[in-house]
Amino acid sequence: MLKRTLLTGLMAASLVAGAAHAQEYTLRATANSNEQDEDYDGLVVFKDYVEKASNGAIEVELFIGTQLCANGAECIQGVADGSIDIFVATSGGAAGIFPYIQVFDLPYLMRDDRVAEAVLTDPEFVGTLRDMALESSGDTVRVMTVGNTGGWRNFANTERRIATPEDLEGLKIRTVVAELPQEVVSTLGASPTPVPWPELFTSLQTGVVEGTKNGITDIMNMKFPDAGLTYLTLDGHAYMAAIWLMNNETFLSMPEELRRVVVNGFAELQQATFASPKRKQIEAYEAFTEAGGEIYVPTPAEMQAFAEAAAPVYDWFEANIEGGTEMLDALRASAARAEEQIDAEMQVAIQ
Repeated sequence: MLKRTLLTGLMAASLVAGAAHAQEYTLRATANSNEQDEDYDGLVVFKDYVEKASNGAIEVELFIGTQLCANGAECIQGVADGSIDIFVATSGGAAGIFPYIQVFDLPYLMRDDRVAEAVLTDPEFVGTLRDMALESSGDTVRVMTVGNTGGWRNFANTERRIATPEDLEGLKIRTVVAELPQEVVSTLGASPTPVPWPELFTSLQTGVVEGTKNGITDIMNMKFPDAGLTYLTLDGHAYMAAIWLMNNETFLSMPEELRRVVVNGFAELQQATFASPKRKQIEAYEAFTEAGGEIYVPTPAEMQAFAEAAAPVYDWFEANIEGGTEMLDALRASAARAEEQIDAEMQVAIQ
């Protein structure tokens, strides 16, 4: 009798434990990219972490490409209405709904990876961005984290080395059809020329444009050196931020312990997207030089000249972008705190 009672008790406990670990939530996550992209790398890490850390209570389904939605505006609307749980947006893709998110496209605000990564892990800065996005979306879209998708934007062209802002003068530089990137290019003395991404190779080849502002992995994935792109200047004028969004109702519907798992999962995702471009760009830079390309790194004085030439863009941003002043102030303050801490740590480290 005792043996039978014990066995019955063990079976009951096993059933309870199994129920506790059964799948309770399914998160549909999408990225308008491909499996070679940093967004995919981050999602794979997120899925692995969340499913394990939740003991199977959360399942993450990945939809890479345009299976669920075709572009940034459509995908963000999907997040808002709950048909999509998680989406990663670029600042350009989200600008129509969250215009102030274009702060990441402003040039020369973050000097390097260490500063950028400190800013994007700063609870005060990210909290400001989250609060503004929730307000703009009527509490439907929540910013979970900001990662990276492709490193830094740099100027590249077919004509000459760009070492100073004056070297940009007169060059036709490809931009997207958006006011801010066009304002950046024209402020620096070049001629902004909107060209769709699929047409850029032919446009470089035929002289419709003479340059572009992209990360090295995009340049090499599209084989732009074959179109005559020869000169690359590592001015790092804009950090290619990836803004990870989640349906706020879905997130808040989870018990606190699972919300913690999701937040930690996004932290793991963020670190994966920070690391991925650094590894991929090594091979891309080598391939660029092997294809006959020239890479130039501006001196500190030249970088200062670029930053000074770009200064009017900040005034334009504050005057023309709703929420621009608040977002710019938040980023500048965070970057200043990061620089101060990093410089102090450096002084200790080099002694």
